[in-house]
Amino acid sequence: MRWWSVANLVSNTGTWMQLTVQNLLVLQITGSAAATGLSMSVQAAPALLMSLVGGAVVDRWPRKVTAAVSQLLLGAVAFATAVLVALDRLDMTSLLALAAVTGTIATVDAPACALLGNDLVPERDVPSAIGVGALVHSAGRLAGTALAGVTVAFVGTAAAYAANGLSFLFVASVVPFLRPVRAAAGREPAAADSGDLTVREGLVFFARRPRLVALAGITGISAVLGRNYGLTLAVLVTGPLAAGAGSFGTVSTVLAVGGILGAVLGARLHRPSVRMVGVLAALGALLQVAVGLSPSITVLLVLVLPMAVAESMSDTAGTAVLQTDPPAHLRGRVLGVWNGIGTVWGLTGPPALGLLMELAGARGALVAGGLLVAAVIGAGLVAARRRTVVTPVILPAEPGEVPDREALGTAA
Repeated sequence: MRWWSVANLVSNTGTWMQLTVQNLLVLQITGSAAATGLSMSVQAAPALLMSLVGGAVVDRWPRKVTAAVSQLLLGAVAFATAVLVALDRLDMTSLLALAAVTGTIATVDAPACALLGNDLVPERDVPSAIGVGALVHSAGRLAGTALAGVTVAFVGTAAAYAANGLSFLFVASVVPFLRPVRAAAGREPAAADSGDLTVREGLVFFARRPRLVALAGITGISAVLGRNYGLTLAVLVTGPLAAGAGSFGTVSTVLAVGGILGAVLGARLHRPSVRMVGVLAALGALLQVAVGLSPSITVLLVLVLPMAVAESMSDTAGTAVLQTDPPAHLRGRVLGVWNGIGTVWGLTGPPALGLLMELAGARGALVAGGLLVAAVIGAGLVAARRRTVVTPVILPAEPGEVPDREALGTAA
């Protein structure tokens, strides 16, 4: 697990280097912010169409083989892009094609790597492993974003893509030496012996599992009406609070630190539940309301940290529920369903928030969005509690005692 975490830190750093450089590269080629958004959408689009198939592949093939092959393919795409950039042959068409290929491979790579990491620890430690993964992701994002600018300035854009390619090769080289705990102990069935491996089976399981549907609802409304702080807080800081881009950079750093702290705390949740996810998400939404009402940048920075901690803990707990609730032979397809749904949220959230900000401003969007998220989650938690029915236990009557007919009727 330590080797896997180191490999993922290297890989996440390389990935965020490439994502940062790619946005700058698109702006350099086209001079259009809309084209930058298009490149991001093209890379995300395959998840909407192919996630179910990718999840089925993960359930059918051995996870170590699947993860290693997908990492090698992603590395090949990164190296190909680096060569085109170095030769000055990369145009917008080829960049979009490579982004689409990357997104398609990721529909298999993401669930394969997530589930392989869980296999490296005993079942009781899976939430902790997921928390470590969230911590590694946040740290890699910080390091990759920072290194991107340095790499481009001193070595060039092609070097950032090449570095990402090397990071994928590093992960692929580590995979053969990993020893999955449950697979080694023989407690999980092989994928080929798990029965029906169709895409439909995973979709039906997800739809018929109330706690997974509830988890999707909590995460969905939080993603659409909150969480897009790169948009809402950027407008709030540079607009109503009259601060500069440097201040927004400070806010972004505090958000990242809060995400890391939340991941550390989330790793200590050994038995996360959907209710816990909802409570933490609602708390984050209420803190979002307070953030929207911040009178100064100082107050904003004080409130942003606990908000990020609560939301990161909610995300970590939700991921633990998602990855441990389904039976082992269905987890790839359930993650595929989840990734498809998450893509819808990712594509609809920014436009919805943008429209809300047009109507209510940055403060209004943060406040209204936070209140709606907290209200919907609160109503769901109350409704779930009311559906819990306690059935009375009727003790057998003593010899010669007449049973209480009213109690028997109530039990029936």
